[in-house]
Amino acid sequence: MRLSQDRILTSHVGSLPRPPDLLQMLEAAETGGKIDAAELEDRITQAICDIVEAQRAAGVDIVNDGENSKTSYTLYIQDRLNGVGPVPPEKERPKTAQHADLMEHPDLVELMASKTVGLSWFDRMAPPAAIGPVSYGDMAPLQRDLDNLTAVCEALGVQEAFMNSASPGVLTKFVPNMHYASEDAYIEALSEALRPEYEAITQAGFILQIDAPDLGSARHNQYQDLDEAAFLKIAARNVEALNHATRNIAPDRMRMHICWGNYEGPHTHDIAFASLHPVVMQARPAGLLIEGANPAHAHEYEDLKTLGLPDEKVLLPGVIDTTTNFVENHRLVAQRIEKWADAVGRERVIASTDCGFATFAGPNNPVAPTVVWSKLRALSQGAALASEALW
Repeated sequence: MRLSQDRILTSHVGSLPRPPDLLQMLEAAETGGKIDAAELEDRITQAICDIVEAQRAAGVDIVNDGENSKTSYTLYIQDRLNGVGPVPPEKERPKTAQHADLMEHPDLVELMASKTVGLSWFDRMAPPAAIGPVSYGDMAPLQRDLDNLTAVCEALGVQEAFMNSASPGVLTKFVPNMHYASEDAYIEALSEALRPEYEAITQAGFILQIDAPDLGSARHNQYQDLDEAAFLKIAARNVEALNHATRNIAPDRMRMHICWGNYEGPHTHDIAFASLHPVVMQARPAGLLIEGANPAHAHEYEDLKTLGLPDEKVLLPGVIDTTTNFVENHRLVAQRIEKWADAVGRERVIASTDCGFATFAGPNNPVAPTVVWSKLRALSQGAALASEALW
């Protein structure tokens, strides 16, 4: 993993806007529509080439494929895992509660719904569940992603790139258990099932990014009925599963993203990072991506300054918001970076975004595509300004 040795490096969390025509093709493929498989493969390849070039043009140092081959950061796994499929007609898919903060503001929920264009991603896609024993199955989609990113990185001389993969814990929400006797048994099976994907990504030469909102946002949605102590036991279990799945990978070849939900809401029920700190620091990945632009968490550099960061860890704080169309002034970005650098040291900070810009593919992502690129340019400009102050 590259470090900010003579300047602040930049990266982001993962998903970036997909081209509209590719979105239509991906949705058709996922819903059983008519689609030419070779045409889709060619369009994905071109989109990944374009998205890496765009990141480089915006000044992003550590790039990825924008998750352009996926319709979401979690449910892509249905094309890769055995035992995952449509919910049987005679059964009902388990439901996850609404975010606890939104439940206190029904007028906000109504306002958000009024801004939604068409059906939600979940309504259109009929998400799957675990309906049998899970194991890694078809490696072809992953290999396609690895080959595409390898080719464009070699062509453009990219020094370092990362690839996203879902954590075992987050899949307990998005691919609910309808087979195993307990959630503990399910997550144990998931940790082993995901291991081949994790290892293949690092063996291809990329940094593995594990997306683990189960360590943050799950507190106020999936497990909102538990008290904090009980939730932290769940989080510790999920970290243990993640550590088992990555046991063959060097920590400095991995980074982990946690977040409190990528939506514009009150976030008044979010668990504090200080409460998560003892659990999160036990995770094997050396890189840690956390929200730092979200107004409910922007102050937590103070907590990290007090609690400390283990010597082997690198911090990638979000200094760009991913839920609004405000473009952060580069001076504000620099100020945010400098606060995190003061807390943990300049060489241990890589400037990033709070979350992905297109977590679920479709028309309802809150930030307009052209604004996304303005925000990423502000990220690189702010990092350059902070570097002048820090070196």
